[in-house]
Amino acid sequence: MNPDFAALLDLCREGGLEPRSDSRAVRPGDIFVAVPGENENGARFIPDAASAGADVIVCRPDVEREILAAANRCRIVRHEDPREALWRLAQARWRTDELPLKILAVTGTNGKTTVSGMLEHLFKAAGEKVGVMGTIAYRWPGHEQIAPLTTPDTLTVHSLLADMAGAGVSMAIMEVSSHALEQQRVHGIPFDGAVFTNLTQDHLDYHKDIESYFAAKTKLFLELPRKDKFTAVNCDDAFGRRLLALCPGALSFGLENGTRRPALKGEIVRGGSRGLKLRMRFADAEWVLTSPLPGGFNASNLLAAQALGLQFGLAPKDLAALSSFAGVCGRMERISNPRGLHIFVDYAHTPDALENVLKTLRGAGFARIVTVFGCGGNRDKTKRPLMGKAVARYSDIAVLTSDNPRFEDPEDIMADVLPGLAEADKVITEPDRRAATALALDMLGEDDALLIAGKGHEDYQIVNGVKHRYSDQETVRELLSCE
Repeated sequence: MNPDFAALLDLCREGGLEPRSDSRAVRPGDIFVAVPGENENGARFIPDAASAGADVIVCRPDVEREILAAANRCRIVRHEDPREALWRLAQARWRTDELPLKILAVTGTNGKTTVSGMLEHLFKAAGEKVGVMGTIAYRWPGHEQIAPLTTPDTLTVHSLLADMAGAGVSMAIMEVSSHALEQQRVHGIPFDGAVFTNLTQDHLDYHKDIESYFAAKTKLFLELPRKDKFTAVNCDDAFGRRLLALCPGALSFGLENGTRRPALKGEIVRGGSRGLKLRMRFADAEWVLTSPLPGGFNASNLLAAQALGLQFGLAPKDLAALSSFAGVCGRMERISNPRGLHIFVDYAHTPDALENVLKTLRGAGFARIVTVFGCGGNRDKTKRPLMGKAVARYSDIAVLTSDNPRFEDPEDIMADVLPGLAEADKVITEPDRRAATALALDMLGEDDALLIAGKGHEDYQIVNGVKHRYSDQETVRELLSCE
């Protein structure tokens, strides 16, 4: 290691310096790390950081002399990989390699938030003081803040874990995204356990192809600290089976007999709109779990949580606590209403997630299924017709609308989805999401089900880069209260 950088780490560990990666946050005496980004090179902001009073600049060796000339009063420390430099400094500053708490990671395309919620519920019931970092919020007893990202930036990850430890948290549960793994946001975190739920098409606007997406996910299991951590992997998933081949010590879980016999075997004894009854087998033990959550995908989520729980010493009698877990906001959330209509809001925003949710509703015996959905702007365009196909396959009426268009024209996004709806029984297009929801409610009979998909827990809509207040749940309640 560069001796200059090693000395910097020592200063951070002693509490003498504060690392920053945003020049706007720099205060006199700070370290500014010029991290390369997707759209901006952090080196461009070195002069701003110097003007704000940074004492030290950490940057790549090839940064132009003209830029460094503006920071001539600062100490310059070279590092080949500023991302690595940032997490090493964060780890030293907040001593995250020494924190007195266990840290669990949940990764996968679908199910991260639900499995995190299940683990939180499970370990709370077992007497642990639990903190969660995920899509909906970053929270622990006495603290909660809205989550702008599933997995926050490097400095926030490390500082939040230190805050949790300071508040007496004994178990931290983190949703870990592929972006975070690729960008080293969780590097340096000594995970004690990790679970892989599944992998289906998503984020290909960033990863370019599904193999790169999978490679990013494997970093959590193969490259991060604590190679002796407990791991649990879904063997019903094709990519999960590939991961199991790379991690022979992982505990596999599943509902099907795949290429590898699951160590935790689950069987759906009863399913339907009112919930699940599962029979589990593990080693010499067998037990039954009931859950109010519907669908095969939730059966898989329940197995994921139990698989990690078993590795941390929980017994089948402890796992029974999951019977009282009612779900999380925006995940197959039933919206109560005065008319008694069957209305569900779900975050499903990938083809696979949509198919799983719709299959559950189709299997529950509703007369018709009406689906309101859209696709996000400035994201993977190849999944748009695939989402349309999933809706066409399981819905009687498809109401195509806007999701978070961001900087795209909603009509253009909808045009990309329409080829996938070619075989749908009935298609209605309405770019205004509130108006689309009103149309769907008008068509809904007492024996029908309405799925409003894509936004889930989100209480905003991003249009032209601006967040506007919008909640599917609130919209449904407002529209039905006006009747």
